[in-house]
Amino acid sequence: MTLGLSAAALLAACASGGKSASAPAADLLGPANPQVLLLGEVHDNVQGHKLRAELLRQRVEAGWRPSIVMEQFDRENQDLLDKAQKGCVDAQCVIQVAGGARWDWQLYYPVIQLALTYQLPLVAGNLSRADASRVVRDGVKSSFDPQSVKDYRLEQPLPQAVSNAQQQEIIAGHCNMLPEMMVGGMVNAQVARDIWMAKIVRDQQPRDVVLIAGNGHVRKDIGVGYWLNQVAPALTVRSVGFAESSDNGGRYDSLQTLAPQQRDDPCKQVKKTK
Repeated sequence: MTLGLSAAALLAACASGGKSASAPAADLLGPANPQVLLLGEVHDNVQGHKLRAELLRQRVEAGWRPSIVMEQFDRENQDLLDKAQKGCVDAQCVIQVAGGARWDWQLYYPVIQLALTYQLPLVAGNLSRADASRVVRDGVKSSFDPQSVKDYRLEQPLPQAVSNAQQQEIIAGHCNMLPEMMVGGMVNAQVARDIWMAKIVRDQQPRDVVLIAGNGHVRKDIGVGYWLNQVAPALTVRSVGFAESSDNGGRYDSLQTLAPQQRDDPCKQVKKTK
């Protein structure tokens, strides 16, 4: 019996809710598939997930066969993810075997199912919380081998433009209420995630690769795109943001604007504790 059969009773829960989304903008990608496609997200925006999955489905059904690196899987769980890909017949099974508790997995069901259907490798791209905690304590280079430290010049301070922009994003993302003493460590954790994703993307070559990650990670000015360019500038890389704002600001090669997701004020709980 395959692992997929044990999850058959859960299939009714696989479809994500909400109204059907319109097609992704026609100009998000050129006619040729890039070697590396960075596809962003607002983590809880249902429309964005649908549009991104549709864009990827169209390319795969036309014959593209990239690996798919996902932020949502922690990299030390790659063995579990490999096991799931070999034994599962549906995405719900993969989620049960290799998924964690930090994500709304039904939003990622279509991408995982697409990978299973077309036998596209699924690759774990994220740091675990334990790894991130070590980076917060000991710095970015603490989670990398000596060659990677050399490749990404991690023995040197982070470039000021990257450090400053990451600080701004992290402070804003925590409602401008993050204690100053915590900012530096959280910047290090974010940068370490970006570099690990860039490293894992490079490891997929010569096969083309798609990265599924948050908009902050797929930025070409300070995120994965930036770090790829530091080590492998010859790669053709395309970054696509899926955002609830039309302000690109040089962050992405193209931007899909989304209707804002209805949600509670994310700063409400933080304000209550102040």
